[in-house]
Amino acid sequence: MTGTETVLGAPVERREGREKVTGTARYAAEYHFPGRVQAWPVPAAVARGRVTGVDAASALALPGVLAVLTHENAPRLGKPDDPTLALLQSPRVPHRGWFVGLVVAETLEAARAGAAAVRVTYEAESHDVTLTASHPGAYVPETANGGFPAAAGHGDPDGAFASSAARVDVEYRVPPLHNHPMEPHSSTAVWDGERLTVHGSSQGGTAVRRELARLFGLTEDRITVLAEHVGGGFGSKGTPRPDVVLAVMAALHTGRPVTVALPRRYLPTVVGHRAPTLHRLRLGADADGRFTSVAHEVTTSTSRVKEFVEQAAVPARVMYAAPALRSLHRVVALDVPTPSWMRAPGECPGMYALESAVDELAVELGVDPVELRIRNEPETEPDSGKPFSSRHLVECLREGSRRFGWASRDPRPRSREAGPLLVGSGVAAATYPVMAMPCRASARTLPDGGFLVRVNATDIGTGARTVCAQIAADALGVPLDRIRIEIADSDFGFAPMAGGSSGTASWGWAVHDACTELAGRLTERAGSVPAEGLVAEADTSGTADAESPYARHAFGAHFAEVTVDTVTGEVRVTRMLGVFAAGRILNARTARSQFIGGMTMGLGMALTEDSTVDPAFGDFPESDLASYHVPAHADVPSLEAYWVDEDDPHLNPMGSKGIGEIGIVGSAAAVGNAVHHATGIRFRELPLTPDRVLTGLLEHEHPAGMLGT
Repeated sequence: MTGTETVLGAPVERREGREKVTGTARYAAEYHFPGRVQAWPVPAAVARGRVTGVDAASALALPGVLAVLTHENAPRLGKPDDPTLALLQSPRVPHRGWFVGLVVAETLEAARAGAAAVRVTYEAESHDVTLTASHPGAYVPETANGGFPAAAGHGDPDGAFASSAARVDVEYRVPPLHNHPMEPHSSTAVWDGERLTVHGSSQGGTAVRRELARLFGLTEDRITVLAEHVGGGFGSKGTPRPDVVLAVMAALHTGRPVTVALPRRYLPTVVGHRAPTLHRLRLGADADGRFTSVAHEVTTSTSRVKEFVEQAAVPARVMYAAPALRSLHRVVALDVPTPSWMRAPGECPGMYALESAVDELAVELGVDPVELRIRNEPETEPDSGKPFSSRHLVECLREGSRRFGWASRDPRPRSREAGPLLVGSGVAAATYPVMAMPCRASARTLPDGGFLVRVNATDIGTGARTVCAQIAADALGVPLDRIRIEIADSDFGFAPMAGGSSGTASWGWAVHDACTELAGRLTERAGSVPAEGLVAEADTSGTADAESPYARHAFGAHFAEVTVDTVTGEVRVTRMLGVFAAGRILNARTARSQFIGGMTMGLGMALTEDSTVDPAFGDFPESDLASYHVPAHADVPSLEAYWVDEDDPHLNPMGSKGIGEIGIVGSAAAVGNAVHHATGIRFRELPLTPDRVLTGLLEHEHPAGMLGT
């Protein structure tokens, strides 16, 4: 498009789309520098203990193998900000899969063969990898992830619950989940004298640069981190991961460019995962269906390397009006891999449990679940008391009901059958916080009348470079085709990662300010454009991160229709529909993609994605895409995403809210609630796999003691 009247909000095609579909886009492992070599890590084979010896002779004898790095000969690192990056510095093994060696070779095949030939001996110690709600090691941390207080609330939840006319006291369980981006975590490191260049699959080059400076004793101006194309991340690439540290370490040791591309089977143990969460929900309501008490308590696990507490009880502080509220997190340190961010950390599992419990209360009360949510709409944020900058959850619920045909739904469970199939529908709400962080950007005039915008944003498949170009064109008042944009270069200045649904708000704010400043200077010069270029820079420190007097959140509503096969136990989602209130939508095409992408991940969470910690070995048996099932196109026959118009002046210059994560929040609950409506059975543990559902159906048809008679 060439006009400016609808440039912001228009369904503009992604600028890098052709490169990606034709295979010319280069990812981190595809930079073929002269003399480049490959490295392959060696994972620990015990759940806890220490390395007592490494025999690298067989590996070093293989053709092409150049070096074997271990804790005995690897370069010494400075103290990392993230303890999971203290690699090859100690014989300690904190969990199975922790890297205890790295083989560097001329080819990828030689490196892999060398890693298989390394012989490591251990002194194993007893380990504990099993999470239970009654674990004696459970404690209440100071904060949960994101700096939220671990406990918060008001009133007397226990007293109010005890005296409520209607009550539900239920437990839910969400297993460990894994990010599995299409591009595994990879880095290529090149030393040029005392200068380091890294091509990485990272969601944020600023954080990588800062950590590498700390680890390798460099000033940040001697490090350049590039991430031009990143094949997904979902949070697992939000901070530096072992691949980049190992690549730089090996390049330093060998004096040659090195690529480390982690095998997919290693990802579950070394790049973070969604921690398992055990939920207890106690909801009370009066006879009219107004909440009297909301209590959400979560028990989760972390590693002994680093504390990470999934903030799954936080959404209860945002959603519904109640005179009594308690939200609490407890955590157990186990000998397991360190959990970390996965799309909508906290909100995703927390809202699954909360929205499932709300559905149970609706059944208990005999109130329509959409109406129950509307009836408990708060005037201000329940926990903080702050006014909402905007909150259009009720509009999302009503618009979703209209589009989905909710009014024709028979509320009775098991009321629709189609041969051996039971048909049901469910609803759930969604919320995700609005965040923005400081960022730098620059805008420059070009001799041909165009403009060059630079910002260290990363595009992990979200369309970031396209949307930032739209923001620039809007601020400058010029056609979009006059904007040239460069991203993902740490030399452009600091920028936050692509995460927390804050990327566009943060980068776009800086781009807007730089382009607005440049437009003003051009106006002062009566439109003349100097051939040598005019430059404007912006730094949003102190503004983007300023505390707001408003509670700022995106909201949404999910509707799902399912069929449940009474013969096989298979659940099929025949329709999913989401309606969202997320401020001003900056690109209709990429926004819809983000919404339905999140909804699809929620479908996987509900039906197929399952992971367990092996109690004997302490790792995840489901370590590849053959055993950890993510949804495919055939699993999503009808998926629709819409949004309501929302004008919120308390956000950022664009009036936008993040959309990367709101789509997954609540979607699994909508599916689970639909399964209950179809079957009359309440399943409280995910995923709803055929074996689990079929067992429930059989027990429903043949109560305890009847099976086998």
